Amino acid sequence: MTSTPIRVLIVEDDPVAADAHVLYVGRVPGFTPVGKAHTGAEARRALERTPVDLLLLDLHLPDVHGLALARSLRAAGNPADVIAVTSARDLAVVREGVSLGVVQYVLKPFTFATLRDRLVRYAEFRSAAGEASGQDEVDATLAALRTPAPATLPKGLSAPTLTRVTSALRAAPEGLTATTLGTTTGLSRITARRYLEHLVTTGQAERRPLYGQVGRPELMYRWVPGR
Repeated sequence: MTSTPIRVLIVEDDPVAADAHVLYVGRVPGFTPVGKAHTGAEARRALERTPVDLLLLDLHLPDVHGLALARSLRAAGNPADVIAVTSARDLAVVREGVSLGVVQYVLKPFTFATLRDRLVRYAEFRSAAGEASGQDEVDATLAALRTPAPATLPKGLSAPTLTRVTSALRAAPEGLTATTLGTTTGLSRITARRYLEHLVTTGQAERRPLYGQVGRPELMYRWVPGR
């Protein structure tokens, strides 16, 4: 990480998502959110007021396409890098973004862990300085921006079951206990709790004690909105 925090402007038209992204960025060491904008016009005004190193840029803004905004910033000499946030999967858009300084793409919906990985890799890329000793060092610097293979799940957990657990939890906004989730998905309470704890560890769910019953309080798990 660089010693000076990387200043990030969040540009996102959905206020709830914008607040979540500000929270996400603030949780990654070495980064500091300096503001948020809900339109391209607000983003331009924010950039006039505050120096920014990186834009977390939603491509579908109400007044301008994100890449058009990035193009106008480049034309104006603004050197800020861009991590594009989008639900679109058009590879032509990806190619165009590369020419405009888009260093990473994050597809919606995404978890904190996904964004954290992109930010950490961006920081590694940004921290490279001096003269490369050869091709290997150049390759290593560029490789910092590449996304690794999908992380493997902890031993004993399977992707299909995790998908089932995630769907059940997201469908219950009030939350579920491990016992209730086990009944819903056909898992044992212990197995259900292992999956729920994994979601807590990855920042996709939160837990709280469920009081008002005899004995040790059971834990209630709830999907975190915006994950």
